[in-house]
Amino acid sequence: MATTELRHTPLTSLHAEAGARLVDFAGFSMPVQYEGIIDEVKRVRTKAGLFDLCHMGRCRIIGERREEAAQYLVHVNIEKMKQGAIRYAFFAREDGTTMDDVLVYRDIEGEEVFFCINAGNRDRDLAWMQEVCDRFDCTLEDKSDELAMIAIQGPASVATMEPLCSATPDGKTVGELKYYGFYNGTVCGVPAMISRTGYTGEDGYEIYFAAGEAPRIWNELLESGKSHGVTPIGLAARDTLRLEAGMALYGHELDDTTNPVEAGIVVKLPHKKDFSGRGAIEAMLEAGPPRKLVGLTTASKRVPRQGYPLFSKNGDEVGTICSGSPSPTVGTNIGTAYVKTGQHEPGTTLEMDVRGKRFDVEIVELPFYKRAR
Repeated sequence: MATTELRHTPLTSLHAEAGARLVDFAGFSMPVQYEGIIDEVKRVRTKAGLFDLCHMGRCRIIGERREEAAQYLVHVNIEKMKQGAIRYAFFAREDGTTMDDVLVYRDIEGEEVFFCINAGNRDRDLAWMQEVCDRFDCTLEDKSDELAMIAIQGPASVATMEPLCSATPDGKTVGELKYYGFYNGTVCGVPAMISRTGYTGEDGYEIYFAAGEAPRIWNELLESGKSHGVTPIGLAARDTLRLEAGMALYGHELDDTTNPVEAGIVVKLPHKKDFSGRGAIEAMLEAGPPRKLVGLTTASKRVPRQGYPLFSKNGDEVGTICSGSPSPTVGTNIGTAYVKTGQHEPGTTLEMDVRGKRFDVEIVELPFYKRAR
């Protein structure tokens, strides 16, 4: 049987040199861990860590009707977004099911709407976006291979970034950039889009720049952060960090069957603009979702794992685990699940079935962890 060769990011060789364990993730050879998951999670929570995100999809819509196309793709109000604003959003089918969750960047001055999309959904996202762009007579440009993407996350992110970044257009430092804001400046003298975003629940940045500059910028970030304890972090720790912060992962909390109302992404629609899936989403808002996404903890040594069924105390099957992990920050095993509405209230005790054995879990509010601001 023929095997497909894994793709490399511009940083793969650096990960190998640093001793990372590399695995197949969405067709890319990616570092799953360096020093160990628990240590890497603790490092991001107390110091800062560097993440290779070059496997993610990056694209932009340009043309006179670019914002009309972007509006049809996502549920947020594009017109209300100011220059330099970022919004978390999703792509939905007409039946309201979720194709992907994305970040949307409105760059009025650059005359573009920029999107960051998930690696595993890149091909189908781009095909869907192209279909929509054709309707609105605008142009979709895939920048995934041209642009690198690196994140730094944790309390030491600002101190690490400030010596390397240019000021914002209005003369502020990168440390003064607002959360979910971005600007076009330079990092290590290289033109870059700098955003104060992340996927860990910590303060931090995600930066986009020419792919050929990735090794130099990666190493300069490590050097700048060396005195602050900054090190590279793998995908396994990133997954635990996002779970602790209650952030959804496509393929777990979100998939082809999920309506964003069930996931708690949409609790109301504050505008009347049309977007794909609006009718089905409005219908679920009106009727109420049949299931809801919840957090859970367990005192058992058994870690919640995706696919484990959940049962009520009277024996009825009421839900399914989406994600689970030991949590170094919380100090217990944590997970997320979809459970039937009525079984979702915090404090409810359910039973997790692990190969025929039942273990108690308690429903808790999300997120499990929230940083002090």
